[in-house]
Amino acid sequence: MSRIAIFVDVQNIYYTTRQAFGCPFNYRKFWQEISKQGEIVHAYAYAIERNNDGQKKFQDALRHIGFDVKLKPYIQRKDGSAKGDWDVGITIDVMDTAPDVDKVILLSGDGDFDLLLAHIKKRYGVTTEVYGVEALTAKSLINSADQYHSILPNLLVC
Repeated sequence: MSRIAIFVDVQNIYYTTRQAFGCPFNYRKFWQEISKQGEIVHAYAYAIERNNDGQKKFQDALRHIGFDVKLKPYIQRKDGSAKGDWDVGITIDVMDTAPDVDKVILLSGDGDFDLLLAHIKKRYGVTTEVYGVEALTAKSLINSADQYHSILPNLLVC
């Protein structure tokens, strides 16, 4: 049985599915589909903590599904922009986990992860898969994965 690790860039998936479809991603259905492929041994969801009841309920739902939810504080800059980037945290966890699994699944459209996927494939021989909204996913990320899955309405809650 294949050992699988899942890494979710929650903000990226939230905003891209909302922009493309106007609907949120169905994490429960996604989990059910992936669990048919093997044993999910690690599953991390990286989110921003905004002290909002809706966010807390969503994060609790992710935990109930089986995700380890990692939170980073929401930072509002003086110029009005916001910061809440998990790229380094995701990268560290992928690097720490890759030697112990057969497959790494990344949910993100962020092209910054293309080098990471290429590296873990070469170094650890893991299979890499990416889920993202195709029109909003970096081509370099799509090309770096062994398999790319476009998020379609069947993985949404509409």
